[in-house]
Amino acid sequence: MSGILAGKRILVTGVLTEGSIAFHAAKVAQEEGAEVLLTGFGRLSLVERIAKRLPKPVPVIELDVTDQGHLDALPDGIREHWGADTQLDGIVHSIAFGPLGAFNFLEASWEDVGTAVHVSAYSLKSLTTACLPLMPRGSSVVGLTFDAQSAWPKYDWMGVAKAALESTSRYLARDLGAKDIRCNLVSAGPIKSMAAKSIPGFEELADVWNHRAPIGWDLTDPEPAGRGVVGLLSDFFPKTTGEIVHVDGGVHMMGA
Repeated sequence: MSGILAGKRILVTGVLTEGSIAFHAAKVAQEEGAEVLLTGFGRLSLVERIAKRLPKPVPVIELDVTDQGHLDALPDGIREHWGADTQLDGIVHSIAFGPLGAFNFLEASWEDVGTAVHVSAYSLKSLTTACLPLMPRGSSVVGLTFDAQSAWPKYDWMGVAKAALESTSRYLARDLGAKDIRCNLVSAGPIKSMAAKSIPGFEELADVWNHRAPIGWDLTDPEPAGRGVVGLLSDFFPKTTGEIVHVDGGVHMMGA
């Protein structure tokens, strides 16, 4: 199969439903010639059902990114599906979580904040380092963020966690550069996904895009962000690292 990811093997995290950006990243990756593996946590049977809706059904590996045992076992789990000598050409990090308390900035406990930062930011580092033994030169790590340059309505400590994610990506890009492994982020506009349902006041936050996106933004269409992820996984950006590519209809650059 031809395509910009022809011959590449990609690990995709964070698929929950067909409406998730991660699902569309996996779908477009397959359409562009990649082999794909998914990871899931908690609702593994749900992820396995969704995996069957990709153009080519794929296996799902159980992964809790806060469990060091799961991380240590991940390379062998990947080899189990692709062979002992397999190489992993790309990782999609689409993992974020904040307890309800993290959405109240002044009242949040450290337990809530710590969980949000661990799952949403530190996991980019822990997932990447777990996979490093399989990653050849020229590999690519791509994460998903929500623009942390501004203080958004209702987002609170999750915004801080995203700022930590963006900084983590830059430090990974610095330290992995000698291995010729790139690390970049796609900053996507809001999508009405499963994850969005857990954000109190999501509609108020998302309403900004109804008024400020110069080329428009469809809250129900995750594919543009998925395509951005696939572009950064490809060899078309061989010297781009530590970057944040905005796929948000242009809202990030609007002053008012």
